[in-house]
Order: sequence, then structure tokens, then C-alpha cells
Amino acid sequence: MSNTNTGGPAFPSLPIVKEFEGKRLTMTEGLTMRDYFAAKAMQGIISTNTSFLHNPEQLAAKAFEFANAMLRAREQ
Repeated sequence: MSNTNTGGPAFPSLPIVKEFEGKRLTMTEGLTMRDYFAAKAMQGIISTNTSFLHNPEQLAAKAFEFANAMLRAREQ
């Protein structure tokens, strides 16, 4: 398990409990705040700098840099 601060769920909701093949499943997590911030950052980066389109790994890394900064700013 990673120690990365995810910020928790981006759109929290009550747990969903379902029965499946005789087993009880509880689903609570979805998109994290970190993922949400990264997606928004990625959208902004692409809209202003298309050079990242040739290197998606670099684009993703840059988007998560912004997401991590947003999470740190929320802690202050």
C-alpha cells in the first residue's frame, strides 16, 4: 500500500452494500481528490501546451505534480 496522500474520495457517498454469489460486498471508494485534481490539471495543461501530447507519461507526471501541490495547500 502506498503512503501517497490521496485526499480521500472526491465525491463521497454512503457505502453501497450488495449481495453477490452469497457474499456481502461493500463499495465506498471511487475517484480520489488526488485523481480529480490531476484530471483537472491535465485538462488545463493540454489546453495550453500541446507539446505534452507526444509524451503522455510526462503529461501524467506533471498533472500529478499539480495535484500533489493542491493537496499540500489544503493541509495549510
